Amino acid sequence: MSLLIISGISGSGKSTICNTLEDLGYFCIDNLPPKLLLPVARLMNDGQATKNMAVVIDSRANYMFDTFASELNALDEQGIDYRLVFIYTEPEVILTRFKQTRRRHPLSDSYPTLEEAIAAEYKLCKPIQEKADIEIDTTYLKISQLRENVIDMFKEGSYEGLTIKLVSFGYRNGIPNEADLVFDVRCLPNPFYVPELRDHDGGEDCVYDYVFSFEQSNVMGEKILDFIKYFLPYYEQEGKNELVIALGCTSGHHRSVAFVRYLKEKLKDTNYRIITVNRDVNKEF
Repeated sequence: MSLLIISGISGSGKSTICNTLEDLGYFCIDNLPPKLLLPVARLMNDGQATKNMAVVIDSRANYMFDTFASELNALDEQGIDYRLVFIYTEPEVILTRFKQTRRRHPLSDSYPTLEEAIAAEYKLCKPIQEKADIEIDTTYLKISQLRENVIDMFKEGSYEGLTIKLVSFGYRNGIPNEADLVFDVRCLPNPFYVPELRDHDGGEDCVYDYVFSFEQSNVMGEKILDFIKYFLPYYEQEGKNELVIALGCTSGHHRSVAFVRYLKEKLKDTNYRIITVNRDVNKEF
């Protein structure tokens, strides 16, 4: 059985993740008071639960949220296995989402403006974010992409090894906050300047074949692959659950997507679970 503890910033997509986990067969509890975390975990640990379980604890708990970190420590002290998943989104995106939906922020009673409430929540959640086993940055993800990400990550509930997450991105949209390793492929020939390739992406054969028709692309691919394969055992020995490898080009449409495809294929023989996210592939140039 698997216990997932989900927390994060209001408006970052926790409800979508919770609904997706339910579709995968998880028993989900939303807005659990932190004080009930240990009893719920014991219920699972004693074998009384019949499904994998996910619980969501966030700032809606109000003043009770302050006990969250100590409750996690209690789980650690009693040897109860769990994975803490933190959902993050950039503050300006959260602000836009709240203004568009006109939903009430959980901390709005304590702060005069929405901006101050959002800033306070980031500060409140920082200690929990630092303890997270897995961090999911939803800043640039569509709901469908987030669902695919969650399904890839948690559909095999019994998997306890290292997950390798390959993320393509465009530098003009910022480096993914969750990235552990970042590789810049902007030095390679750019398909954007080939008219017949501009409107295609690196996952398609025409662009992929163009990118890897150059010797420097193949050399870089081999060097990156050698680096990753050499250090994977060290990350695993450290007890890391997820290694996020980000590959960036200018817009996140061509070269970085091609390299995600390349590495996914080359890492198949490592026995690690591989998931991919092409973060910016659907954004406008």
